[in-house]
Amino acid sequence: MGFLYLLLTFTVSSLFLFLTFVSFLILRLYTGKSIKNPNYPPVKGTVFHQLLYFNRLYDHETQLARENPTYRLLAADHSAIYTCDPRNIEHVLKTKFSDYTKGEYNQTIVRDVFGHGIFAVDGDKWRQQRKLASFEFSTRVLRDFSCSVFRRSAARLVRAVTAFSDSNEVFDMQDLLMRCTFDSIFKVGFGIELNCLEGSSKEGLAFMKAFDESTAMTYWRYVDPFWKLKRFLNIGSEATLRNYVKVIHDFVHQLIRRKRTLLASRKDNNDKEDILSRFLLESEKNPEEMNDKYLSDIILNFMIAGKDTSANTLSWFFYMLSKNPLIQEKVAQEVRDAVGLNHEANIDEFVDSITDAALEKMHYLHSTLTETLRLYPAVPIDGRTAEVDDILPDGFRVRKGDGVNYISYAMGRMPFIWGKDAEEFRPERWLSNGIFQPESPFKFVSFHAGPRICLGKDFAYRQMKIVAIALLCFFRFKLADETKNVTYRTMFTLHIDGTLPMVAVPRKI
Repeated sequence: MGFLYLLLTFTVSSLFLFLTFVSFLILRLYTGKSIKNPNYPPVKGTVFHQLLYFNRLYDHETQLARENPTYRLLAADHSAIYTCDPRNIEHVLKTKFSDYTKGEYNQTIVRDVFGHGIFAVDGDKWRQQRKLASFEFSTRVLRDFSCSVFRRSAARLVRAVTAFSDSNEVFDMQDLLMRCTFDSIFKVGFGIELNCLEGSSKEGLAFMKAFDESTAMTYWRYVDPFWKLKRFLNIGSEATLRNYVKVIHDFVHQLIRRKRTLLASRKDNNDKEDILSRFLLESEKNPEEMNDKYLSDIILNFMIAGKDTSANTLSWFFYMLSKNPLIQEKVAQEVRDAVGLNHEANIDEFVDSITDAALEKMHYLHSTLTETLRLYPAVPIDGRTAEVDDILPDGFRVRKGDGVNYISYAMGRMPFIWGKDAEEFRPERWLSNGIFQPESPFKFVSFHAGPRICLGKDFAYRQMKIVAIALLCFFRFKLADETKNVTYRTMFTLHIDGTLPMVAVPRKI
């Protein structure tokens, strides 16, 4: 009887605490937010309402943006403003750049995974990493090394697809592309052969899974009001996240220590092509600040940019080519015309022929990749935090501490930006007399814009083109099941949810 009494008392107390917390949260959400003031963006709910639409969150945001290109959701300490207006985006990312930062709210959420890397910091740390990264990405050494890595990875990928094609076997295109780009970025980033594509590195595959799952769980924090409590108690998704983060950091720290030892034994400085080696050389000038933890953060941020941008975009690219076979054939014909070799060529001979000159000729391929990014941006939503009260170009007010988010996924579907055919996959919209014509980065914001525009944009295009060229020379691709609904997984980057089952048909002509 005493036990039942204690259990009942504990249950009632817990329920009381829960209801108190919820009441306090509701009070914080709706107090002092000028909800009916027309000078502020219209309110479309709270950030926690996103839980109801989480599995199709970006389409939900698109629906709201069609009604109001700028709107807001209420959070406990601020309003989260969402906009599709290119004028607002230029204002936040360029015109008033110094007045909009990552902000403590975002940094607290992502710090366990992103640490103090370039995507999570502001101020001096951002400027330091930006300066270093800008120099490294501009070097011919990195460009030549990365292209060599991309070509070798593409050849291995063609051989992997050949094995599936020869046996008439269905394969998961997204998984193959993830492994391929992960191997490439790891080689460019760390100078290490991971061999995830061949499946020979169990450590590498475990790291890749931990890397993807940790970013997905971190994104969940934006809609989970209890994540801090769960992290404190080390329960539920936060306990799982902590384990994944440990796998990531242990693996990377081990690589950094190994690389330091290797570099110390090589005094000739001839083997400094990969990113980590070059940052390690820089760390010797400032060893206290650029310690192993800081180096790990820098490299992990570089990896999520390189792996996810390329693999996700290529996955959607081949999905869209399978849905649009005429476009697939136009790209394949351009490949043959530009490279001067066809499916009868030796694989290694073919990838060696993918030169800078050949890449520059492929305006239709570039347009098709860009059209893919327009509809399926690698980062579907991003944003900043206002450091001062402000007024956006569309006339809506912003309060200090408010988040201003630009919805790349929704923007690609807005008729007022792209015309009545905004939702149609049409690479020709990027061409004028057969020549690729770029748009304003504030309209096509897949690579960010302003002072923080992506330094690896050309790097990413080069990798995606080399992989696409190699595969399309030797195969036609079809969806294994045309009736399957292909959609995304809600996380920082636009992964296809689950698998992308495809078949590869060898080219005969």
